[in-house]
Formats: sequence, C-alpha cells, structure tokens
Amino acid sequence: MSFVTFVSGRYLRTRQKRTFISLITVLSIAGVTVGVMALIVVIAVMAGFENDLKSRIMGIRPHLVLTQKQGVFSDYKQILARMKPIGEIQTASAFITTQVVLRTTTRAAGAILKGIEAAQGKTGIASVDTSRLLTRNPAKGGSGGNDHLPGIILGKELAANLGVIRGDTVYMISPRGMLSPAGHIPAMIKFEVADLFESGMYEFDGTLAFVDLKQAQKILRMPASVSGIEIRLQDMDQVKAAAKAIEKVVDSDYAIEDWKQMNRNLFSALRLEKTVMFIILALIVLVAAFNIAGSLVMMVMEKRKDIAILKAMGATAKSIGRIFVIKGLMIGLVGTVLGTSAGLMLCMLLKRYSFIQLPADVYYINTLPVNMKISDVLLIAVCALIICFAATLYPARQAASIDPVEAIRHG
Repeated sequence: MSFVTFVSGRYLRTRQKRTFISLITVLSIAGVTVGVMALIVVIAVMAGFENDLKSRIMGIRPHLVLTQKQGVFSDYKQILARMKPIGEIQTASAFITTQVVLRTTTRAAGAILKGIEAAQGKTGIASVDTSRLLTRNPAKGGSGGNDHLPGIILGKELAANLGVIRGDTVYMISPRGMLSPAGHIPAMIKFEVADLFESGMYEFDGTLAFVDLKQAQKILRMPASVSGIEIRLQDMDQVKAAAKAIEKVVDSDYAIEDWKQMNRNLFSALRLEKTVMFIILALIVLVAAFNIAGSLVMMVMEKRKDIAILKAMGATAKSIGRIFVIKGLMIGLVGTVLGTSAGLMLCMLLKRYSFIQLPADVYYINTLPVNMKISDVLLIAVCALIICFAATLYPARQAASIDPVEAIRHG
C-alpha cells in the first residue's frame, strides 16, 4: 500500500474530532447512494417504457416501407421477386391504405383502411388470424340470411365506437365511387366483422381496419396497383443495411422509409425526456458532491498541523493533494456501489413482482416496465464518480498549498 493510499484510508476510518465533519461524510455517502439508485431505477423504467412502446408500434407498423415517388405502383410483384434473395428480409408484402367511413344502422366512425395480403397473415399482431378475411361467412340479418360477405378486422376501440362485435355487419363508404347523372356517388360495400384486435395503442385500436388486399383494390378501383410494400426484417436494428440492399435491386423511382424515420418525432421525444430526467436526477449526486467538498474543506482546516508535519517529513504538495482526492473518491465509490446495488435490487423487484400498479384509464400498461441495460448502469456509475472526483479538486488544491512553517507556527 502506498503512502498516499494509507493516509487516505486512515483519515477515512478514524473518528473525526468534530462530529459535524463525520455527519457530513455520512450524508455525502447517503446522497450519492440515493442519487445513483434513483438514476438507475428511473432510467431503467424509461427504457422499459421505450421498449414496450417500440414493440407495440412495431407490432402494427413494418420495419421498412417501399413506395413509388411518382405515379402508380403497379409493378409490385416484380419488385417483391427481386427482394426475395435479400437475407435480412423476413417478410415482404404489398399493402393499400386509405381513409374510409364505417357505419352501422345507428353509428358511424372514420377509419384508416389497410388492405393486406391476408393469405400471408401479415398484420403484425400475433392474436389476429388474417385468414378469416378470405372466408366468406353467412351475413347476420341479410336478405334471407343467404348473403356472403367479405371479412374485416377492426381495432377494439373502433368496434366499440361502432357498437359492433364479431359476426356483426358494417358498411364501408369509400370516397372513390362512381359518376352518375346525379353526380359523384361514394362506393358503399358491406362487410362482416371477422375479428377484433387490441394492440394497446389507442392510435391503432381506434382507427385501424384490415381487409384483404383484393377487396381494397376493388374498393379503390385500382386492381393492378398498391400503395407500397411493407417489409419486416430478421433484426429491426439492421434497417440501414437492409435499405442499402433493397436500393441495389430497385431504381431511383422508389423511396424507402424505415421505422426510425416513420416514428422519429415520438422516439426523439422519448430520448429527450430520458436525457432531461438523467440531468435532473444527477443533481442529487451533485448536491452530495458539494457535501463531499464541504467535508474535505473542513478536514483540511482540521488537519493543517498534520499536513504541515507530513510536508516537513518530505511529503510533496502533489502527494498531499492526492490524499484528499483519494479520500473523496472513496466516499463517492462507497456511495456509488451502495446506490448501484440498491438500484439493481429495486429494478429486479419491480420486474419480478410488479407491485406498483398504474391506472388503466391513464396508461396503456398496468405495471411499470423495467429494462436494465448494463451500458446505462455503467454510464451512471462513471458519471457519479466523475462528479465526486470534481468535488475533490478544490479541497485537494487547498491542502497542497498549505505552508508547513505557517501551519506549525499558528497551529
């Protein structure tokens, strides 16, 4: 053990003559502990919210969308054939999307209609069986009960707004109708509610409706064209590599947009909120660092004679300063270790037992989601130690500048 480390350890372990200094040291350790613990728990919860929100959004929306910049997207089958050899792609299918009005005998609601290749079952929602869109079920309450209707899958909230359940019929009104002597007549088609889905996101559950792609093409009078191609990848984080691979097999007439671009406002807001919370909670550690600086300054004043004797025995100003730096870092290290341990333990308890319940009418989840990342924990611990280190610099410089002659004469 070096001389500097030995003296720093003795100063930390021995009981101070002034109880107030010892109390400040204890409060400093407690402050760092609470600050680090709060940072770890809050950042883990916010990362959990972000992951949960991302998984819900990606359950509906694709990882990549390929659209044509101008004109009608009619050669989608050839494009799909070209993309088959790309290894990053898990699935690729054509889709059509438009705005429609759904109504029953008593209610009406606006909706976003999405035509999908029902045979492939690609809504992104595991609980939804899209093959039902292909089944023509006997209509309830139709003409003699012998009509056969195409199926439609509605979001749970949209179905509630319309007052329908599985098996009921709805009318879809599309703005693309036909011209008649009386003017433009909107197209109206009858569907049977084949299934309901719940993604947990009101934006989707309250507005989205799925039909078979051929039915959507028929409604919009575009039998040989689509709105675009939606692509799902093996790994959603490999969107850049997949987009470059797709660009090689299509020409410049097509535009590729990934999930980060489609949801950039939402995820940018989440990252900003996470950063702001980190800065705000880091102030707790900063307050504890001021306590460390205050206790070290008072200790320097108390140990002036000891410092003078050490200097008279040959200790350099640099080694004297390092004594107080190491002592401050020891306080910060103890608080950081305790705070990290407490934070990780609390995160594991929240993740396992879910004892904090969230109001269902405010949040889309019932319990706090927790996602502990080693990188976040290490970043918090390193930042706490850097703040504690910065707090030791002034007291260390003050100790190093003590004149041994003056200290012994007036000590």
